[in-house]
Amino acid sequence: ILAQAVAYIATAPKSNRSCEAVFQAMQEVQATGDLPIPAHLQDAHYKGAAKLGHGTGYKYAHDYPNDYVEQQYLPYELSGREFYQPSGNGYEVKIREHMARIKKEAAEASSENKES
Repeated sequence: ILAQAVAYIATAPKSNRSCEAVFQAMQEVQATGDLPIPAHLQDAHYKGAAKLGHGTGYKYAHDYPNDYVEQQYLPYELSGREFYQPSGNGYEVKIREHMARIKKEAAEASSENKES
Protein backbone atom coordinates (compact mmCIF):
# COMPACT_ATOMS: atom_id res chain seq x y z
CA ILE A 1 0.00 0.00 0.00
CA LEU A 2 2.87 2.39 0.76
CA ALA A 3 4.28 1.74 -2.72
CA GLN A 4 0.93 2.70 -4.26
CA ALA A 5 0.88 5.94 -2.26
CA VAL A 6 4.44 6.73 -3.34
CA ALA A 7 3.62 6.05 -7.01
CA TYR A 8 0.47 8.18 -6.80
CA ILE A 9 2.29 11.13 -5.22
CA ALA A 10 5.26 10.81 -7.58
CA THR A 11 3.07 10.87 -10.69
CA ALA A 12 0.43 13.36 -9.52
CA PRO A 13 0.35 16.78 -11.20
CA LYS A 14 2.45 19.20 -9.18
CA SER A 15 2.91 22.90 -8.90
CA ASN A 16 5.31 25.10 -7.01
CA ARG A 17 2.90 28.07 -7.04
CA SER A 18 1.98 27.70 -3.35
CA CYS A 19 5.65 27.54 -2.43
CA GLU A 20 6.40 30.57 -4.60
CA ALA A 21 3.58 32.47 -2.90
CA VAL A 22 5.02 31.76 0.55
CA PHE A 23 8.49 32.88 -0.56
CA GLN A 24 7.08 36.06 -2.12
CA ALA A 25 5.19 36.83 1.07
CA MET A 26 8.34 36.30 3.13
CA GLN A 27 10.29 38.63 0.82
CA GLU A 28 7.53 41.23 1.16
CA VAL A 29 7.82 41.05 4.96
CA GLN A 30 11.58 41.47 4.70
CA ALA A 31 11.13 44.48 2.40
CA THR A 32 8.29 46.24 4.23
CA GLY A 33 8.89 45.27 7.84
CA ASP A 34 6.24 44.89 10.51
CA LEU A 35 3.13 46.47 8.99
CA PRO A 36 -0.06 46.90 11.06
CA ILE A 37 -2.86 44.35 10.76
CA PRO A 38 -6.14 45.94 9.60
CA ALA A 39 -8.22 46.82 12.68
CA HIS A 40 -11.21 44.73 11.61
CA LEU A 41 -8.99 41.60 11.77
CA GLN A 42 -7.47 42.36 15.16
CA ASP A 43 -8.46 40.47 18.30
CA ALA A 44 -11.84 41.68 19.52
CA HIS A 45 -12.64 39.30 22.36
CA TYR A 46 -11.52 41.52 25.23
CA LYS A 47 -13.12 44.49 26.93
CA GLY A 48 -12.05 47.73 25.30
CA ALA A 49 -11.32 46.19 21.88
CA ALA A 50 -14.25 48.01 20.27
CA LYS A 51 -12.90 51.36 21.50
CA LEU A 52 -9.74 50.61 19.56
CA GLY A 53 -11.75 49.59 16.51
CA HIS A 54 -10.62 45.98 16.77
CA GLY A 55 -13.02 43.65 15.01
CA THR A 56 -15.26 46.52 13.92
CA GLY A 57 -16.50 46.07 10.36
CA TYR A 58 -15.26 42.50 10.06
CA LYS A 59 -17.12 40.54 7.38
CA TYR A 60 -17.51 36.82 8.07
CA ALA A 61 -16.98 35.14 4.69
CA HIS A 62 -19.40 32.30 5.44
CA ASP A 63 -22.25 34.81 5.68
CA TYR A 64 -21.80 35.63 1.98
CA PRO A 65 -22.49 33.75 -1.26
CA ASN A 66 -19.75 31.26 -2.16
CA ASP A 67 -18.28 31.82 1.34
CA TYR A 68 -16.34 34.74 -0.11
CA VAL A 69 -16.35 38.45 0.63
CA GLU A 70 -14.06 41.25 -0.54
CA GLN A 71 -12.28 42.85 2.39
CA GLN A 72 -8.75 43.89 3.26
CA TYR A 73 -6.83 40.96 4.73
CA LEU A 74 -3.29 42.21 4.24
CA PRO A 75 -1.92 45.42 5.72
CA TYR A 76 -3.28 48.46 3.85
CA GLU A 77 0.19 49.19 2.45
CA LEU A 78 -0.10 45.90 0.53
CA SER A 79 -3.61 46.59 -0.76
CA GLY A 80 -4.32 44.70 -3.97
CA ARG A 81 -1.28 42.43 -3.59
CA GLU A 82 -1.93 38.77 -4.39
CA PHE A 83 0.75 36.21 -3.68
CA TYR A 84 -0.81 32.97 -4.93
CA GLN A 85 -1.28 32.86 -8.69
CA PRO A 86 -2.64 29.50 -9.91
CA SER A 87 -0.86 28.11 -12.95
CA GLY A 88 -2.54 27.07 -16.16
CA ASN A 89 -1.88 23.40 -15.43
CA GLY A 90 -3.83 20.61 -13.79
CA TYR A 91 -6.26 21.36 -10.99
CA GLU A 92 -4.96 24.92 -10.70
CA VAL A 93 -6.93 25.76 -13.85
CA LYS A 94 -10.10 24.93 -11.91
CA ILE A 95 -8.87 26.95 -8.92
CA ARG A 96 -8.20 29.96 -11.17
CA GLU A 97 -11.63 29.67 -12.81
CA HIS A 98 -13.38 29.24 -9.46
CA MET A 99 -11.68 32.28 -7.93
CA ALA A 100 -12.44 34.41 -10.99
CA ARG A 101 -16.10 33.36 -10.89
CA ILE A 102 -16.67 34.04 -7.20
CA LYS A 103 -14.82 37.37 -7.35
CA LYS A 104 -16.94 38.41 -10.34
CA GLU A 105 -20.16 37.38 -8.55
CA ALA A 106 -19.09 39.25 -5.40
CA ALA A 107 -18.32 42.39 -7.43
CA GLU A 108 -21.69 42.18 -9.19
CA ALA A 109 -23.52 41.72 -5.87
CA SER A 110 -21.60 44.65 -4.39
CA SER A 111 -22.48 46.95 -7.29
CA GLU A 112 -26.15 45.88 -7.08
CA ASN A 113 -26.17 46.71 -3.36
CA LYS A 114 -24.68 50.15 -4.05
CA GLU A 115 -27.35 50.88 -6.67
CA SER A 116 -30.26 50.03 -4.34
